[in-house]
Amino acid sequence: MELWGLYILCGALLLDALAGEAPNRFHPVAGLGKLVSFELKFEPSSGARRQFFFGTAMVILTCAAVAVPLYFGLSYLLTLNPVIYVILSAYLLKNTFALRGLWQAVEEVKLCIRRDDTAGARLKSRALVSRDTSNLSDEQLMSASVESCAENLCDSFVAPLFYFAIFGLPGAIAYRIINTFDAMIGYRGRWEYTGKFAARLDDILNFIPARLSALLIVTASGICQADAATSWRTMLSQHSRTESPNAGWSMCAMAGSLGITLEKAGAYCLDGGSAALSVAAVTQSQAVMLTSACMWGIIIAAAEVILGLAR
Repeated sequence: MELWGLYILCGALLLDALAGEAPNRFHPVAGLGKLVSFELKFEPSSGARRQFFFGTAMVILTCAAVAVPLYFGLSYLLTLNPVIYVILSAYLLKNTFALRGLWQAVEEVKLCIRRDDTAGARLKSRALVSRDTSNLSDEQLMSASVESCAENLCDSFVAPLFYFAIFGLPGAIAYRIINTFDAMIGYRGRWEYTGKFAARLDDILNFIPARLSALLIVTASGICQADAATSWRTMLSQHSRTESPNAGWSMCAMAGSLGITLEKAGAYCLDGGSAALSVAAVTQSQAVMLTSACMWGIIIAAAEVILGLAR
């Protein structure tokens, strides 16, 4: 019976709960961001096709350059010292997700709103969303916080552990690399063609995790005394309102769960009910998010036990 995956998972979850995010100078994802910025210096200055193939090669080669040596290096380390193998692997896995970091970022925005510090809330919310927050009202900032609790549950927790369960640590790290590429260049405008492959691949990789995240939110709603029935109905009827093929699932589930309307001006309006957006609603969204994450952690741990028994 091999339970290395379970040990690594438990270690990573414990690290996240106790320590949260490492300082940037020690954080692999921060280093990855610097690597991507360096690679972009070699981007073709013109030509949609050339930029697209450059972006495709950049994503594939970066994933291969990191995940392949990591797989063989860790496999060799396991034969030398299993304890160090588990500790190092747990640290690396923890850096593919950021549950405590997500909760804290939402908490900081919420605390600013409670103090009537709208300017501070606008500044803090930049860690949660990519939209311009400089002119957002308190209500819009609360909407953005709830949306982030829902959408980032997938990117920042469910998806990395999903790929860890299937492909091990290299799978979780490859997912984080692709997701980072998407976050940096996977949008229209400056990186329209260079980031297209990363954006489409990220959509594919999040297809199943996004829907699992929404189902977790619906289930957690019942546990947290929110509205599971409306969460389910809103998820099914309104998930296609967002431009992203994935983000709408979990955000609609959260909107229905809390009975509120989540809106990004000029982009979407997710009508989960007429309840007012409030600090209490943001707090409840955090509770639903954490409950969803706890359920997912238990599911992945059980999967690791079953896989270990099967080996």
